[in-house]
Amino acid sequence: MAAPRPTRKHRIADQNGVLIAAAVMTGGSYALIYQLISTTNPLAFARWLFFILLYIAATGTALPFIWILNRRFTRELVTGGVMLRESMWVGLFIVTSAWLQLTRTLNTATGFFLAVSLIAIEVFLRLRERPRDDES
Repeated sequence: MAAPRPTRKHRIADQNGVLIAAAVMTGGSYALIYQLISTTNPLAFARWLFFILLYIAATGTALPFIWILNRRFTRELVTGGVMLRESMWVGLFIVTSAWLQLTRTLNTATGFFLAVSLIAIEVFLRLRERPRDDES
């Protein structure tokens, strides 16, 4: 027996909660990135911490844009977890691009194929989540 589908009101509340959490984590991570850049030397721990904070900041910054795109281009409301996962793909792309730029290996082709691969993974995940009409 399948669980009942959440109503529109529950999904909107779920999305609002994710957006509030994104605002909090974005503000905090940008403040910590500023503190890290202005007060520490670029040693190994500081670099790793920078990439972790950049990932959190990029994920939180992308989330409102993902929310707008999902509201505009999808037929039914998606859950907050799907929006968070999509914004985490954006954060992963930005951190990977920053890492590749650090080693001077980022170019247009590398960035393009990295983006295409992450988009393909998300498309396959969304296709897998789609409810089947033949199941009843």
